Amino acid sequence: MYLTRIIEDQTNRALWEVKNIIDCVPNDLWYKKYCDAPIWQHIYHMLHSLDKWYINPADYFEPSIHQEQLNNLDIMPNTHLSRHQINNYYLIIKEKIERYVLALTDEELSAAPKNCAYTRFTLILAQFRHLHTHLGMIMGFIIDDTGMWPAVLGLERPIPADDNYNKYF
Repeated sequence: MYLTRIIEDQTNRALWEVKNIIDCVPNDLWYKKYCDAPIWQHIYHMLHSLDKWYINPADYFEPSIHQEQLNNLDIMPNTHLSRHQINNYYLIIKEKIERYVLALTDEELSAAPKNCAYTRFTLILAQFRHLHTHLGMIMGFIIDDTGMWPAVLGLERPIPADDNYNKYF
């Protein structure tokens, strides 16, 4: 169970960084467009992919806040999602992924989930790649507009135990 414990640690760190990035978006930027999509839609796209692809895309149900193409950054949405809706969706994903990772074994990593073409390890690595591409983009939007650099954890910085931490470097 050595590899899955590493995945658990890195997943917890990644999920913390996702929440920190969401918290670092100032209210006046929530609806600002970057590459023709509001920042909240960039966040939703990132979360939606994490939700759908981290565990098993063949056994996935859209969240209640989803509308057709809402996760597609090339299509301007007919609606908007509030910070509250995004935060709730994040918590649902976080809990689902934490439960999954805690139950995952090293042996299961090289096998595909039911009706899925990819191994569990492939799905997890692909989501880390996708997640951090979008985290970097969103971080760049925040830095460009505010001049503040959202905090990240790296390999050694402890995950803050509560909300009393500096969200920026």
